[in-house]
Amino acid sequence: MLPVGKFLSGGVVKFNQSVSQERFHQFLILLAAGCLTTMTGGVISPVLPEMVRQLSLDPQWAGTLVSIHAFTSAAFTPIMGLVSDRIGKMKVMIPCLILYAIFGVSTAFLTSMPLLLASRALLGAASGGVAAATIGLLGTMYDGEARSRILGYATSIMTTSAIFFPILGGWVGGMHWQYAFFLYGFGIPLAVIAVFKLREGRSKAGSLIAADQQAQLGQVLRNFNVLSLYLFIGAAAMIVYAVVIYTPLYLSEAIGAGPELNGIVLAVRLVGAAVISAIGASRIARKLGRNRAISFGFSLMAVTLVTIPFLTDLFLIIPTAVLFGAGFGIITPNLYDELANLAPNELRATVLAIGTGFNSLGQFASPVILGPIWKSAGLPTVFYAAAAMAMMASILSLVQSQSGKLQGNGY
Repeated sequence: MLPVGKFLSGGVVKFNQSVSQERFHQFLILLAAGCLTTMTGGVISPVLPEMVRQLSLDPQWAGTLVSIHAFTSAAFTPIMGLVSDRIGKMKVMIPCLILYAIFGVSTAFLTSMPLLLASRALLGAASGGVAAATIGLLGTMYDGEARSRILGYATSIMTTSAIFFPILGGWVGGMHWQYAFFLYGFGIPLAVIAVFKLREGRSKAGSLIAADQQAQLGQVLRNFNVLSLYLFIGAAAMIVYAVVIYTPLYLSEAIGAGPELNGIVLAVRLVGAAVISAIGASRIARKLGRNRAISFGFSLMAVTLVTIPFLTDLFLIIPTAVLFGAGFGIITPNLYDELANLAPNELRATVLAIGTGFNSLGQFASPVILGPIWKSAGLPTVFYAAAAMAMMASILSLVQSQSGKLQGNGY
């Protein structure tokens, strides 16, 4: 017989191992839910040209199908975060996963623009609920440094998964554009798994901002430096979505590209952004100064946008997409890093979350502004207009750097 102490010790070890394994499985489920939220806009872009052609969609509004989810997701994420704190995160996550699948798949069977926009908007709202509940559950599962590490892992994996969704959407949509929307159906089996595997822990602290911090937050949001960064984030998102929405349409028109090729080109852009974000953005900022690095990134985006209407060779299209993604990869980490530097520690998450909201608003605004240009002047003019926006942002960032208005590392 084992001594009692040794037996209890072994039992505790086995218990801890089982708890650790169970928590890992829960993390994987939450990670899958998070990846679904990144898929919301990723699978429609490669098949948009087919939808425009077969459904005779109005060019002025067709691009909004790709971005309207960003607006409703940005609006509903904080709302559903508050709801999940009141009624429970699982009670938000499970219904939202089911609604995500229903609204996503239903788009395949709709033919009129109002109904298509409504289904995509509702999909974004459901995605916002999934995102809010996922972040909330991760926040209650881990504490302190472990929480930061886990959120970092989750963000990295979800960003990487976003590279593959345009390829997946293009591949499935290559058989028929409607099939791409069936991918949203994965929300239902994931909801079933979550019901049996996920357990909601108790939150040690609410997510609402304390009353004494609200005034401080208002002061931060009135800061010229912070507002400038928010506007740059929105502008970058608007320019990126000009490529996400209109490049597949141009390639389909210019070289007869199908959904598969469009998906690959969009994925390559994300590869360029991911690589530069990981290994190059901070180095460029240290060498040039952060504001000059941001200006350089916008300039790189502007140059590549101007060349798009002249590209008909795939061997030139792919490197151009990589360079465009690299420009975005330089801009985004530096903008968010400077936001983090300017925000007080206790409000940092809130200030960064508002930045994410501006990113979503920029995505939504892109086709609203550029759609009429496509309808009246054609696709090449759309890219020239986006390039002009990028160059304007580059000049403003450079002027701010030289004037010394923005304080902080590199300004």
